[in-house]
Amino acid sequence: MNTHHAVSNTAPGPLRTISRTVTGVETSDGAGVRLRRLIASPELDMLDPFLLLDVFRSDDPDDYIAGFPPHPHRGFETVTYLLAGRFRHRDSAGHEGVIRAGGVQWMTAGSGIEHSEMPEQEQGLLYGFQLWVNLPAADKMIPPRYQEIEAGAIPQERHNGCLVRVIAGTTAQGTTGAVQAIAARPTYLDVSLEAGHRFDQPVPAGHTAFIYVIEGELAIGATRVTADMLAVLGDGEQLTAHAVGNARFLLVAGQPFNEPVARQGPFVMNTAAEIQQAFTDYRDGLFGHIGD
Repeated sequence: MNTHHAVSNTAPGPLRTISRTVTGVETSDGAGVRLRRLIASPELDMLDPFLLLDVFRSDDPDDYIAGFPPHPHRGFETVTYLLAGRFRHRDSAGHEGVIRAGGVQWMTAGSGIEHSEMPEQEQGLLYGFQLWVNLPAADKMIPPRYQEIEAGAIPQERHNGCLVRVIAGTTAQGTTGAVQAIAARPTYLDVSLEAGHRFDQPVPAGHTAFIYVIEGELAIGATRVTADMLAVLGDGEQLTAHAVGNARFLLVAGQPFNEPVARQGPFVMNTAAEIQQAFTDYRDGLFGHIGD
């Protein structure tokens, strides 16, 4: 196997290896959107600070056309990253826009917001990911905010058979992602790697990290992972991944908060009492409602 790779300015630390793999469960959410749930599933409840990871991919409109009608969130962040298709989103603060293929929306729900995500298409492929990222107790009631980045505004780097789209974090080459100022200090990379090449990336020690293989096959240490698999990485300071064939994958990492997690439906807080308060506040109209 060739060893073309990026050259880092620092010596590599301990390598991360795969601690377990997950294939997820088929389910539906919203108004019946079919998807595969990898985190927040019977296989994998959560990976602090990551609360949920859904993959939705279909060219059958019946699987997605009903979308995600208005629903509230409080206490965490939702990250929507599209590979194909379009979603129109609206919220109770009057914010509206379209997420297109290659674009990302990082929504910090904070103290509470109602929003909807509906397909902006009636046919064709819809393919993307939704990741939920927790907020620490100190930030759960901050004002809601958005970071929306169109495909063309996401930094990219190419080197030695590797194309990296940098949504969040900083690469070994020093490219910094489009999404900034997130409590979990995340890394979120979309990596395309040609067969026989290798990808090296520092990942801070202590950060939770996983890989999701979009296509192809990767070798990480002695373990191989193939398309549609999530691989949880053990601790370390460096990831080295070899492409067995042409491969594409997401690398996601973040700082765990190590706090109590209470969650029910669209709310994620630290205590059951805070969850009940969220339901009361939403019922009382404190989040606002779309169209108000």
